[in-house]
Amino acid sequence: MALQTKSKDEVFEAIDKYNVRFVRIWFTDILGVPKSFAINPNELEGAFSEGMGFDGSSIEGFARIHESDMVAKPDPTTFQLIPWRQQENGVARMFCDIQNPDGSPYEGDPRYVLKRNLERIKDKGYSFLVGPELEFFYFKNEHSTETLDSGGYFDLTTADNASDLRRDTILALDSMGIDVEYSHHEVAPSQHEIDLRYKDALNMADTVMTYKITVKEIARRYGYHASFMPKPIFGQNGSGMHVHQSLFQGKRNVMFDAGDRYHLSDEGKYYIAGLLKHAPEITAVTNQWVNSYKRLVPGYEAPVYICWARRNRSALVRVPMYKPGKEAATRVEFRSPDPAANPYLAFSVMLAAGLAGIANKYDLPAPQEQDIYHMSDEERTKAGITSLPGSLNDAIQLTEGSKLIREALGEHVFNAFIANKKAEWDAYRINVTQWELERYLPLL
Repeated sequence: MALQTKSKDEVFEAIDKYNVRFVRIWFTDILGVPKSFAINPNELEGAFSEGMGFDGSSIEGFARIHESDMVAKPDPTTFQLIPWRQQENGVARMFCDIQNPDGSPYEGDPRYVLKRNLERIKDKGYSFLVGPELEFFYFKNEHSTETLDSGGYFDLTTADNASDLRRDTILALDSMGIDVEYSHHEVAPSQHEIDLRYKDALNMADTVMTYKITVKEIARRYGYHASFMPKPIFGQNGSGMHVHQSLFQGKRNVMFDAGDRYHLSDEGKYYIAGLLKHAPEITAVTNQWVNSYKRLVPGYEAPVYICWARRNRSALVRVPMYKPGKEAATRVEFRSPDPAANPYLAFSVMLAAGLAGIANKYDLPAPQEQDIYHMSDEERTKAGITSLPGSLNDAIQLTEGSKLIREALGEHVFNAFIANKKAEWDAYRINVTQWELERYLPLL
């Protein structure tokens, strides 16, 4: 049953009502890897008032060993029962904010990074709404890429367990108060998508983490493995996380203008221009793994060309036309992110790029409605269409020189993130792969 607690008192009421025996406290490291510890409900009063102390030096991107004391303070508005654990004694979860021992926000907490970026739009009464579309694969186990089905886009796969997995996942999400718009089979075998109804960015970042954990847990109950790896199967489409986004002022969609030929306001056009201009800089955050760049190649429906369009899905940024002229439905879709990104940081840098476009009134080029994949290099150059970085190393170099990203992430997360990604690239580039052995060992 979905709960809507607003205070610690309501949390305690829910604990008594549903006989909750354990409360799991959730947060992420800078890479978006979920972290958790469990506490007895008897400890919750102290957790709400003073927080729960822990050693942050072992969490990626958190404190160094000589400054490792961290405090986790639960957010009572995020309390929910965990549906896949209710066959045991009742288990619930809450997201938390990480603080320093003096009670100040910890700058290395990705949730705080997003909160800080959202503060930038509060003075105008804006809210940042996002609706991500997360794709993923089901595999027989975590050690192989053996698929569960051979379906394609929108196929009705009734002869396998995948549809049951998806159905039970949606029921679990619904029980946690997470609204699902629809779900379907994606293009690649055993690839699926469950789309979330848009909501404010902080709530949605928490929801994305809950979604990913839920997808994996339901698959595990069936004896299978769900993966959000961007490109797990050679020769097949990778998994993306297209992010629909809009700015609202109360009930008014700031991006909408009924009189414009594209139904876009000046702010909406500036926002898109900001995403386009800063796309290369933010890519290391929205596509943060070496494997992410195996997806970002032409020919597999991944948007790598920096331009915008309305119906054209080969463009990086799209203004969907499902309901043309409807104010509430007008939004911008940024198509390059993948579901393995840290949603708190990804939403932060996308917002920062869009706001930079608004603040500086960037010019928006004309939309590109022809299939960009089938244009020649000369045609793309003539049209002013450039590409996203082609590797994690290229992306890191662009991000490292970006003042925009440094300010959006804050010094601590920025430096820790860059250091982590450089180490990942170094580990990858010195690795000798099976492909190299098969190709070069007999020849050289």
